[in-house]
Amino acid sequence: MNQVLVIPYPGRGHINPILNLCHLLSSRLNRHSRTTIFTVVVTEEWLGFLNPDPEQDNIRFVTIPNVIPSELNRGSNMVAFVTAVQTKMEGPVVEVLDQIEFPVKLIIADGSMHWPFELANKRNIPVAAYWPMSASMFSVVHHVDLLESHHHLYVDVSERGKEIIDYIPGLSSLTVADIPNIFHGGIGEKFKDIVPKVFGIKANYVLISTMYELESEAIDALRATLKMPIYTSGPNIPYSEIKPNPSSDQPIYIKWLDSKPPRTVLYVSLGSFLSVSSAEMAEIASGLTQSGVNFLWVARGETSHLKEICGENGMVVEWCDQLKVLLHSSIGGFWTHCGWNSVKECLFSGVPMLTCPILLDQPLSSKMIVKDWKTGWNMRDKVGVFKRDEIAKIVGDFMDLKSVVRIEMMERAKAFSRTCQESVGECGSVNGDLDAFLRDIVMN
Repeated sequence: MNQVLVIPYPGRGHINPILNLCHLLSSRLNRHSRTTIFTVVVTEEWLGFLNPDPEQDNIRFVTIPNVIPSELNRGSNMVAFVTAVQTKMEGPVVEVLDQIEFPVKLIIADGSMHWPFELANKRNIPVAAYWPMSASMFSVVHHVDLLESHHHLYVDVSERGKEIIDYIPGLSSLTVADIPNIFHGGIGEKFKDIVPKVFGIKANYVLISTMYELESEAIDALRATLKMPIYTSGPNIPYSEIKPNPSSDQPIYIKWLDSKPPRTVLYVSLGSFLSVSSAEMAEIASGLTQSGVNFLWVARGETSHLKEICGENGMVVEWCDQLKVLLHSSIGGFWTHCGWNSVKECLFSGVPMLTCPILLDQPLSSKMIVKDWKTGWNMRDKVGVFKRDEIAKIVGDFMDLKSVVRIEMMERAKAFSRTCQESVGECGSVNGDLDAFLRDIVMN
């Protein structure tokens, strides 16, 4: 009996994709009659959020105490949250490792934490770094020394945000404003004692949640410079769970989408952790309503207030099955904060994006969407400060089905959808990489 210990970073944008990876690895191992248990370490609070299926024999959960205060889990203080993750989780995980039933053959840990790799090295257990963000983001983090040597580290982005960065191997030109805010002056200073430890992680393998066809140049450059094997693990989104349901079983928002013409609905979701201010939310609601465009808006905790503002063209919900929504024929655009999981789901679904990046890797993802792939527009570039009249105009222009610019953007989005779906096919690049990873690690 082989066992893999999985240590995710305690955030939804990290836990969801690593669980999808576990399902993918488990299903491929089962084809070779290899009995491998994936034991996922989560806090007691997160186990309650996840509500796992007890019939998943090969994927088990083990809990540690809620070492991170629940109010920090809601994103109230990002610096305190990151500090708690880096300093308070290791002890309880060590206890889990000491008491675990079967020998651990491999540890898969989120690459944004440093202590799981130190722990694995001390115990002589092979360890794979799982990177739930883009390969381009990994490249920026890996080449922080280049940012420092070119004096682009911890600078004032308001003054130097437009300066060009064209020296990171495998990446097209970007600006200082495109790199993560943990490298900017101000907030970056608060992370100085935390972030450098992550840069020095010593892993045996790296799994990046992307597709080779999507970021081939960045991946090739990383493979040429890193001293460890790099594998693409695919989008790590629940595409295999999408199954047709009888119309009577559909949730109300799907039935609402069914009533709309093809490509006429703008889906709006600005993230579960980092979001916009209440004042901006009110302007967005008024602008969407004023645009006359149909929209489905996921707004956690704000639905009752927003429903009062939004007219009959809009539906506001607390939650939805995002991938199922994006794959619906009536969806013609996605107004997104550019979290990497949302970007991958949107690319997979072939939907153009209105980007609204806020922090961390989101500006870089937005730059890739708008400038590299040309499958979207940057909302903040278009309107600057959110005002309802400007929002109404840009939303109307973006969703104009007769616009040549819009038609060309849709064609590019559809092409990316075909590429993404082919990459996860049986003979696609993702399964080739995962099989190579399993041959090298788990199946030996």
